[in-house]
Amino acid sequence: MFHVKHYDANADNSARINEEVACSLDARGAFAAEYDVSRETMAAFDHYAALLTDWQTRMNLVGRATVPDIWTRHFADSAQLAVLAAPGSWLDIGAGAGFPGVVVALLGAGPVHLVESIEKKCAFLRAVVAALGLGERVIVHRSRIEALAGIRVATITARACAGLPQLFDWGLRFSGPETRWLLPKGASAAQEVVSARQSFVFDAELLASRTDPAARIVVAHDVRRR
Repeated sequence: MFHVKHYDANADNSARINEEVACSLDARGAFAAEYDVSRETMAAFDHYAALLTDWQTRMNLVGRATVPDIWTRHFADSAQLAVLAAPGSWLDIGAGAGFPGVVVALLGAGPVHLVESIEKKCAFLRAVVAALGLGERVIVHRSRIEALAGIRVATITARACAGLPQLFDWGLRFSGPETRWLLPKGASAAQEVVSARQSFVFDAELLASRTDPAARIVVAHDVRRR
């Protein structure tokens, strides 16, 4: 006699969810340990993760597939920039869901200027800033970077926003000789540096990303037009 095994979709889905939760908890613990994050600050990151997950159901803040891996793909990927920054204020171009700007602010950086042109994303950023008590450390600018009033900052960053030549063009008026540019890039980082040197003079090094072996962080300073 043959016994037919019926597929239980609910059980399969529960197993997948349990696996995702376990992986998320492991990544959360690794994040807290690697960046020496206090219990109080980890609670703020938990709140941030919950807000992102909730708002993501109504609008596209990050890639849907990256939400279960938020501790590595977004929090840790952003936090690695905090240890490379110059002391002082930050400018985050194309802030989106707050990566890296909100993350580095939670880790003590500031003031951080978040520049985002899409009102829905600005609404999310304002909600996060209010919920996490970052109002004295984070300023949300609803603006295109080209229209933002000039401010001089110590660190300029942008994540998944534009190519290196465009970022230098946008950010140059906010920078000085000592301003540090921290620009996460993929495997094409070296080619982007070569392209940017056609229009700009700058000192730069490529650092390996802690979260993606193929990715690089362009660390540049003394950026000038040719």
